[in-house]
Amino acid sequence: MGAAHAQAAPPDQALVEQGRKLAVAADCAACHTTPKGGAAFAGGYPIASPLGTIYASNITPSRAGGIGDYTLADFQRALRQGVRKDGAQLYPAMPYTSYTQLSDADTQALYAYFMHGVTAVDQKAPETELPFPFNLRLSMAAWNSMFLKDERFVPDASKSAEVNRGAYLAGALAHCSACHTPRNALMAEQLGKSFLAGGSVGPWFAPNITSDATSGIGGWTEAELVQYLKSGRVDGKAQAAGPMAEAIEHSLQHLPDEDLKAIAVYLKQTPAVNDGEARPRFAHGEASKAEIDMRGLTNDADAGWRVFSGSCAQCHQVGGGGNGVYPSLFHNTALGADRPDNLIATILQGVDRTVDGKAHFMPAFGDTASYADRLSDQQIADLSNYLLSYHGNAAVKVSASDVQTLRAGGKPPLLAMIRPAILPGGVVVLLLLIVLVVRRSRRAR
Repeated sequence: MGAAHAQAAPPDQALVEQGRKLAVAADCAACHTTPKGGAAFAGGYPIASPLGTIYASNITPSRAGGIGDYTLADFQRALRQGVRKDGAQLYPAMPYTSYTQLSDADTQALYAYFMHGVTAVDQKAPETELPFPFNLRLSMAAWNSMFLKDERFVPDASKSAEVNRGAYLAGALAHCSACHTPRNALMAEQLGKSFLAGGSVGPWFAPNITSDATSGIGGWTEAELVQYLKSGRVDGKAQAAGPMAEAIEHSLQHLPDEDLKAIAVYLKQTPAVNDGEARPRFAHGEASKAEIDMRGLTNDADAGWRVFSGSCAQCHQVGGGGNGVYPSLFHNTALGADRPDNLIATILQGVDRTVDGKAHFMPAFGDTASYADRLSDQQIADLSNYLLSYHGNAAVKVSASDVQTLRAGGKPPLLAMIRPAILPGGVVVLLLLIVLVVRRSRRAR
């Protein structure tokens, strides 16, 4: 009856609108709305985790398929502790480890929006069915006892209001650390000294975004960071693809400039983490005449040049400088990094983001379903080495096996790699973890 009354009560439209803005900042639509015409927040989006595919749930106010029977307390528990109304544990693909910082006022506004500002869709999302033992959701209780810091955001009195606003936006809502912080063997974020120091996200690598001048974003101005968050592109620096493009399309471009500036100010003062690079990622490379010089050659032509000339030069231009629509290949973080993940992933998956109503598109050369001129692993390795040699970090080399690994979704984490070994004792391990949780809960009483 409590839930029914909550939904039937006349909504506070100002609170609903505030919740809508928060849902945008939290990027809820990116996961809970399937692309290309899916009903808003009806779930079903497949999230390719290293442990298997996780389907985002329906979070519309439908009682049949969504969260229509959730009370505010149920909603807060799911957001902050990762526990559904029926008591089942959520997987941290839903970033409750970040959302746990949300204030009471903001969770109330989000609840008002999802109950009164979203159209109910009476269709359940597909069930997530991970392989054993990862399908044992109860094991997440033990994981949470070890890695979930269930605390609300507390402003740092030594920092300005703008820095604290940026910290709340980046930490609690935009959950930047979920991608940009490396993870340990049990897939938990390595906070502390590695906070925001970069992490793998499938075939992509979310780079170091600490304040370090060479390894991080210390060489960016606040205005450039705001431009990137708003548009996904800064000439001479970077352009967004993969998960970051999704975040910009669905969330960041819609935030007010003052919020984007607060995030930029916050990032510029985070503790610097240096990875040992000699110069920033965006500082590598230059224009090249190689494409022109190799024309007409037959036997001695670079194999990567052949791919570049046939598939890339028309858009990125023969010298690699771009044309105002397609970006330059030099002074480009995808080619200047000390690892080739994002270069390879961009070639494999392409670029597809819509900003301010304008599509920014590059075909996926590794996708057999959408592009006829599919490139092989060896061709992509040859192309990558050509691009790195002439336009990027020439010290980085790419093999066909590197491409094969990223085409398959990236290097699996240790937990996935040792799954065959833990299968026989999976139940025993689970029981031991449950015992650990029970003991810790008793000590806390």
